[in-house]
Amino acid sequence: MAETEDVLLEGELAVVDGVVDYKGQPVIRSKSGYWRSAWYIIGVEVAERVSYYGIQGNLISYLTGPLNQSTATAAENVNIWAGTASLLPLFGAFVADSLLGRYHTIILASLIYILGLGLLTLSAMLPSLTKSKCQVDSKFIFCSSQSQVILFFISLYLVAIGQGGHKPCVQAFGADQFDEKHPKELKARSSFFNWWFFTMVAGCTVTLAVLNYIQDNYSWVLGFGIPCVVMFTALLVFLLGTMTYRFNTQKQDKSPFCRIGRVFIAAVRNWRTVLSSTDIEEECDGILRRRSSEQFKFLNKALLTPKGAKEDETCSLSDVEEAKAILRLVPIWATTLVYGIVFAQVFTFFTKQGSSMERTIFPGFDIPPASLQSINGVAVVLFSPIYDRVFVPAARAITGKPSGITMLQRIGIGIFISIFTVASAAFIEIKRLKTAQEYGLVDDPNATIPMSIWWLIPQYFLFGFSEVFTLVGLQEFFYDQVPNELRSMGLALYLSIIGIGSFLSGFLISMIENITGKDGHESWFCDNINKARLDYFYWLLAGFSVVGFTFFIYFAKSYVYNHKSVTTQG
Repeated sequence: MAETEDVLLEGELAVVDGVVDYKGQPVIRSKSGYWRSAWYIIGVEVAERVSYYGIQGNLISYLTGPLNQSTATAAENVNIWAGTASLLPLFGAFVADSLLGRYHTIILASLIYILGLGLLTLSAMLPSLTKSKCQVDSKFIFCSSQSQVILFFISLYLVAIGQGGHKPCVQAFGADQFDEKHPKELKARSSFFNWWFFTMVAGCTVTLAVLNYIQDNYSWVLGFGIPCVVMFTALLVFLLGTMTYRFNTQKQDKSPFCRIGRVFIAAVRNWRTVLSSTDIEEECDGILRRRSSEQFKFLNKALLTPKGAKEDETCSLSDVEEAKAILRLVPIWATTLVYGIVFAQVFTFFTKQGSSMERTIFPGFDIPPASLQSINGVAVVLFSPIYDRVFVPAARAITGKPSGITMLQRIGIGIFISIFTVASAAFIEIKRLKTAQEYGLVDDPNATIPMSIWWLIPQYFLFGFSEVFTLVGLQEFFYDQVPNELRSMGLALYLSIIGIGSFLSGFLISMIENITGKDGHESWFCDNINKARLDYFYWLLAGFSVVGFTFFIYFAKSYVYNHKSVTTQG
């Protein structure tokens, strides 16, 4: 017993390989990283998500209200902005992994973020935005000048740039605080992704309900200003944790992007060459590495060295395997894009549905339609601990896998649930339209349909339920399956699913708007939501989701996990 305690003590006092502290000195395990650092970073992420969703969550209401945009135009603008914000992490991850490192990228991105939020607040403060009126359909409403609209969108995209550098780096930096070579910390890292998502959503659920109410009923200035203050506080908290952080040291002199890119170039250059088995003989990690090499064999041609080539122009077997690891992610990434399309509806048409329904909780208090997005959070808050403490141990007892189920199985379950999310939304929309017809309210775009907004709870709750599986699974999958030096890029790839999904959603809306609105007909997304056909759109998304899920299952079955994940996932 005493001997075991000595071993554990020695492990806690050991120097962690491959990492240093903020001064560049070796770190002791018991004095750095692990949960003591992770909680600082989780707190920063909660604050950042409050700031981001504090803008995105009710953005369509601001665009169709003070900025006086049509429903379709506002939905397209929200999708384009959200898509851009979710694609910019690819650039932010490149900067972090190749140039600045995650820590310095987070600080720079935070400063840009704060600047964007500050200017956004300023755009809402300007006198002509809050006092000027213009005539629309014989009515006078508050409206904005062109210069203020320009300032608003510049500010909005500064927020997107800041988010692009902040989002992939913070989560990767948090996961870096756990040593994957230490059994206890490796197991804790898997829980880190669950608790990361849980605390983030729990914090957002409470604060966003308050923010949305302030924006709809009191002041957009205050509604935009609070996220700015929260983001500034997040930067201070992040800096306070500096002395506890672990910083990864660079293991390769060459850029990981250059090494992997050179593999593809060399494979194309040697594509006519016939490769024999003796050309790739090299010490491998047993059967797992050989099994991996069976996929994308054409990349093995990169191992052939041209005559007269310099040493830094050659590709090693490890370089080829890293390139294969990246290539294997492509079909998984592509088949989950449909989930990103469904995700985009939560912040656009789900909110517009609620805006036309009965929202009075008690006399004098109407719940903001965007506040129902907190139902997502409630589902996550309820199910995340159950997943981590009940589902995983039960599944582990059956499958023998440390995580209970594989990462791809987890992702697939969430995509399957999302099919029922849009189907539920379609059924509720059909009922809402029938209610409008029964009460003769179809021709009144501003009418409140005598149908409680709580009818929307199932679609919000189901999607939150799916997020626990798909979003957390995607985070862990893309962090784990990319080469160690590209983990920021891995998380950026996960975020790009949401980004491309938003762009695809915007493209679908624009295309359907043009097709169904021809010859003077009312389009599926006409400004009078009582004449729109959102139910048709939801059924279309349900069909896309079924097709996407089918392809996902096909590619997931043939996916080969990289070496470290095969040992942990099974």
